[in-house]
Amino acid sequence: MEKKLGIYICTGCSIGDALDIEKLTALAGTQGAAVVKTHEFLCGDEGAKVIENDISAEGINTVVIAACSQRVNFDVFNFPDTIIERVNLREHVAWSHTPNDEDTQMLAEDYLRMGVAKAKRMELPEPHIEEDISRTVLVIGGGISGLTAALEVAKTGYDAVLVEKEAELGGFMNKMYKVVPRRYPFAKLEEPSIGAVISEVTGDPNIKVYTSSQVEKVAGQPGKFVVTIASPQGAVETTAGAVIMASGWKPYDANKLDKYGFGQFPNVITNVMMEEMAKNGPITRPSDGAPAKSVAFIQCAGQRDEEHLPYCSSVCCLGSLKQATYVREKDANAKAYIFYKDMRTPGQYELFYKSAQDDEGIFLTKGNVTSVGEGDGNSLIVEVEDTLLGEPVKVSVDLLVLATGMVPTTVDDPVLNLAYRQGPGLPDLELYNGFADSNFICFPYESRRTGVFPTGAVKMPLSGAESIEDATGAALKAIQVIEAVSVGKAVHPRSGDSTYPDFFLQRCTQCKRCTEECPFGTLDEDEKGTPLPNPNRCRRCGICLGACPERIINFKNYSIDILASAIKAINVPEEEENKPRVIAFVCENDAYPAFDMAGINRLQYSPNVRMIPVRCLGAVNTVWIADSLAAGIDGIMMIGCKYGDDYQCHYAKGSELANYRMEKVQETLNRLVLESDRVKILQLAIDDYDKLPSIIDEYMEQLDGFGPNPYKGF
Repeated sequence: MEKKLGIYICTGCSIGDALDIEKLTALAGTQGAAVVKTHEFLCGDEGAKVIENDISAEGINTVVIAACSQRVNFDVFNFPDTIIERVNLREHVAWSHTPNDEDTQMLAEDYLRMGVAKAKRMELPEPHIEEDISRTVLVIGGGISGLTAALEVAKTGYDAVLVEKEAELGGFMNKMYKVVPRRYPFAKLEEPSIGAVISEVTGDPNIKVYTSSQVEKVAGQPGKFVVTIASPQGAVETTAGAVIMASGWKPYDANKLDKYGFGQFPNVITNVMMEEMAKNGPITRPSDGAPAKSVAFIQCAGQRDEEHLPYCSSVCCLGSLKQATYVREKDANAKAYIFYKDMRTPGQYELFYKSAQDDEGIFLTKGNVTSVGEGDGNSLIVEVEDTLLGEPVKVSVDLLVLATGMVPTTVDDPVLNLAYRQGPGLPDLELYNGFADSNFICFPYESRRTGVFPTGAVKMPLSGAESIEDATGAALKAIQVIEAVSVGKAVHPRSGDSTYPDFFLQRCTQCKRCTEECPFGTLDEDEKGTPLPNPNRCRRCGICLGACPERIINFKNYSIDILASAIKAINVPEEEENKPRVIAFVCENDAYPAFDMAGINRLQYSPNVRMIPVRCLGAVNTVWIADSLAAGIDGIMMIGCKYGDDYQCHYAKGSELANYRMEKVQETLNRLVLESDRVKILQLAIDDYDKLPSIIDEYMEQLDGFGPNPYKGF
């Protein structure tokens, strides 16, 4: 489109007090704008109306707003069919630098030039909209999580297809004798409600149920998944707009726990076996069927143990307290012993724990079980050390129950069977030990496959009540993604973004960098390695753009040319002026808001740094590094999310990929006889904003030791 530019400068929020607005306005007048205006309260009704009137009356279709952070007032500055670029003069200039200072003024002027340069090269997004979007949700798993998800989907008017591999619905909840109390005073066990839930599902006309069935393949993308189901009636093909994976858990293999005598002594059983026994009748010794008058429970049996399960299964403590209550309810003269590493009963369940403590027939102590042996008459001898009593404990019991923990069904079974470039199942991040991957910190429902939502105990160890709540959220997310892709918009974290990557495949060299590095399996590839885009899978992170050595991947408002033009718009002083210039590529998810928070808290840092927000640090193409150095920029900082399994980048692997790529850049700098540390890559959490001044000061001091960029002036 033919652009007509309007530049609008806000003077409120201390901007007018810190900057020479007349100079800034004069500079704006040299940028080819049809309209240049200032306003003391641009985000107010009157200020926004000024822009709206110019759009309607003057035909302004490209707007540069020099005011506050792009992270605020985005609803105010949302003008349909208009290119909008935000220049942050408040948090990143007026609130974080010395007022009415030459360097502060130069910073503001550079930011304005950069914003205008970007706006001139941006294009209006053209959303990718698929026809015949499916509004059916596939639910894999018929336990309490899957049943709940299917019901919640159906309640909204959507259709659900539920696939369960067993002959009956209900999962482990079907094996429950009782459930832990769910209402005050949290002392009395309750009857399971799974039967009623199953009846509701099977009676709902919006839910199609396949039992004794498995998903053979899921192909396609959100809105247009093609699902093949292996059922007793043969292969069934259906479509789905989103997938909820609720395949649940399985108990840890107790045969690996020979130290506790499982498999050696018949009266050693697991917590799952105990639950089934209680449901089917009295609690007895498997060896001879005699009543179990004394029962011991060993917590964390093979859990929180690097040789078995390194994690806590979350619900085992409550499970053993519940089962100890069974022992007492079925036989008032029976005794229960619980030996634990730590007792974990979060929230109101602490009241349930207290009710067990008040029962004189239930003995609880912290300690390490050192041995299990057989005593007289099929009894078992359990020895425990390091107890709260300060001395060893030795008890003779009729039955020993091992709390073996929860293992996700995804271990040794992809469940989804995705027809994706990057594997049939969800990527297994090391921290999760097979649990379906999810960005727990920022987006707890999301997986690394757009439109696929793990829920319940396949995602993390959860109780039945927690699984119900989690499944409800997953159902809402599934609906959200269907509605978003139906209008060509992204979900999480760039929710509402209608751009998508455009591939100029005529210059593609089939290097496979984009297909291999995309964390979300967006790109399949043909037999030659040419990428085959699936736009609805895309998270709009731009990692493919950063990966491409041929620079053939771009977005309408985020491209190689757009950011290169911003770099070239920076005024680089001559060497003798002793004003070094640093470009900081900052991730819009953690680093950029950290700089905003630094400004809000009036923290000061060097005015020689110019920030360029990027979608992800993994979306930085190395050509921008080369352009910066060629333009005489003295140093480059790259500030992204902390990466790793314990603190995930918003795009899973973007920050880590950037770190890997920059190692190659630094090798190139060394060959060019430029100090490799001129390019500095840093990780920053959003709450590390208070460290920014010292981080920047330290880098500027290091840069001062290198001296000016020798390419300055060429």
